[in-house]
Amino acid sequence: MPVEAKPEEELEKKEAPPQEEEEEEEEDEPGVLTPGADGAKKKKKKKKPKKKKATQSDPPRVGLSKLFPSGVYPTGEICEYKDNNSWRTTSEEKRYDERMAMEDPEVTYNNIRRAAEVHRQVRQAARKFINPGQSMTEIAEYIENGTRALVEENGLECGIGFPTGLSLNNCAAHYSPNAGDTIVLKQEDVLKVDFGVHVKGRIVDSAFTLTWDHTYEKLLEAVQAATNAGVREAGIDVRLCDVSAAIQETMESYEVEVGGKILPVKPIANLSGHSINRYQIHGGKSVQLVKNNDQTKMEEGEYFAIETFGSTGRGHVVEEGECSHYAKVADAPHVPLRLTSAKSLLKTINKEFGTLPFCRRYLDRVGESKYLLALNNLVNQGIVRDYPPLCEAKGVMTAQFEHMILLRPTVKEVVSRGNDYRLGRTRDR
Repeated sequence: MPVEAKPEEELEKKEAPPQEEEEEEEEDEPGVLTPGADGAKKKKKKKKPKKKKATQSDPPRVGLSKLFPSGVYPTGEICEYKDNNSWRTTSEEKRYDERMAMEDPEVTYNNIRRAAEVHRQVRQAARKFINPGQSMTEIAEYIENGTRALVEENGLECGIGFPTGLSLNNCAAHYSPNAGDTIVLKQEDVLKVDFGVHVKGRIVDSAFTLTWDHTYEKLLEAVQAATNAGVREAGIDVRLCDVSAAIQETMESYEVEVGGKILPVKPIANLSGHSINRYQIHGGKSVQLVKNNDQTKMEEGEYFAIETFGSTGRGHVVEEGECSHYAKVADAPHVPLRLTSAKSLLKTINKEFGTLPFCRRYLDRVGESKYLLALNNLVNQGIVRDYPPLCEAKGVMTAQFEHMILLRPTVKEVVSRGNDYRLGRTRDR
């Protein structure tokens, strides 16, 4: 609403000397001199053109340093601690601990957030890209090429955290295509997409499931709800068994109708979430998916993958099929190797992957060939561990969802959370 001016205000306005309007500088051609008031010539300044803000390409290939030139990356979803831990949010002591953690180059959250942002952008593109009719190799390479470009891969400084998992249907985990793989994604398939990114050994491990068949949407809903329940329950000083109980209770509250039969959704009892250490995907603590008596507590500063797997079958997986996943054992024994090829391969593994998981396609990529005998020798000697595909019974469907949580001194940060974790298909219908 306009307000009327008082008489004295009007008087002040009348008496006030007129202000000279500032002249805008015109842009001249470089090197052009114009006459000044005193007849002398002066050079006018040239306006600098505005820099265009970098945007992500399709497929994603623009490195994150161009999208975030400040070097500061987005924070994940912040959740305040509850119950006996609620005091941490306002504690001056814990705020101080938070600042110290930020300044520690070995702990810095920014490395984790950079890896998480790479994961978000690559998986958002992948969800649009993946469709029936594509080969497993085509899908894996799309994800891996995007990850390498966005994280700006640099040896063991930053790169892929572990092989891209593309487990289908009854296979729950640890399948990635080897060279010559001919499997093609079908309309009726249930596909688990599990891939990792690391920055200075800080691994972000997150997964989702896609289906193009309405039949199994409740299975996906159950497993995603179980992951969210685990994320909610997790916290500093929380016992691992309590997180497991919340996951199981949530998942088992769902049913799936398949061919007129009502099937309960069961958590896969011999799979689990896990803590993560630098350059080590499994950090020593396991978050099981069924009730147990593990009284181990989550601790301040720890970093967990809350990872849940559900099944329409018995809820148990076994090793089955050709192996693709491997990793050097962190505390591998010093064993004299007789095979020259094994010695050579171990040097390559140490140089290219360290203790990060790798797959056979990655060995192909760095120029290794005819290495299976040497690789099996390293496995037999306990230097490298193999991770064959983990499968349910034939005809059973499995699903997986996973998020990363960082137990900061003052809050819990779900670093991998994004707005792309909608259920079901890659696109809304």
